[in-house]
Amino acid sequence: MSKLLPELRQLHPAAEIFVVDDGSDDETPQICFRNSVIHVHHPYSKGNGAAIKSGAMAASGEYLIMMDADGQHTPASIGLLIEKLNSGYDMTIASRDFSSQANLARGLANVFYNKFASLVTGQKIIDLTSGMRAVNAKKFRQFLPLLPNGFSYPSTITMAFFRSGYNVAYVPVAVNKREGKSHIRPIHDGIRFLLIIFKLTTLYSPLKIFFPIALFQAFIGLSYYTYTYLSDGRFTNMGVTLIVSAVTIFLIGLVSEQITMLLYARLDTQDD
Repeated sequence: MSKLLPELRQLHPAAEIFVVDDGSDDETPQICFRNSVIHVHHPYSKGNGAAIKSGAMAASGEYLIMMDADGQHTPASIGLLIEKLNSGYDMTIASRDFSSQANLARGLANVFYNKFASLVTGQKIIDLTSGMRAVNAKKFRQFLPLLPNGFSYPSTITMAFFRSGYNVAYVPVAVNKREGKSHIRPIHDGIRFLLIIFKLTTLYSPLKIFFPIALFQAFIGLSYYTYTYLSDGRFTNMGVTLIVSAVTIFLIGLVSEQITMLLYARLDTQDD
């Protein structure tokens, strides 16, 4: 950060720059003071998403530029994001290629997340977890109640923007090797990411996950009924249970879809 802030201030001397200190006990306040940067302090660590929320609420500009302080993204990329944003987009995201991933496992995981999110949204998502983006501040603040305090805020806000019909663009940028050590644990956080993907799916369009499950359950139930009818000439309780549960799963998905539509309709009215 000691290198990042002077470069940011030099490239954007009139910008309102915030550093959200998520409960650290290092020299962040002094570094911010030396570079005329606004320091926002959390008394204890709340998570990356919580830091983004604090920064978004404190900022007063029309646009918000968010980036991590790990040295991976460079301030020179900001101009590219803003230029794309000004061409009719509501959010522009700095996208990384596969070679810039921290390791092979992380890269393969991100490829899976991108493909899954693309399937859910019906849009091509190139980098679901990128920590650098430019957004319309007013539209971004609509979704603050949806954002988790943890590290999955980029995934949530990306899919929320797609769900609301906002214009989202990816901008390929050059990245550096990150400074410091990643706090992501492959197995533990890999499971958490999968849960986040399913959570985002139910938040984005629940029927896209409930309907296939209900369809599969109904197929199993009908297949089992056919088997028992042909072999024993009867309709078993298990067949009934499978088919009824398939209908139940579908109805839960249908109700969830309506709730989701009402949620986004309410958020849209907050933007007016």
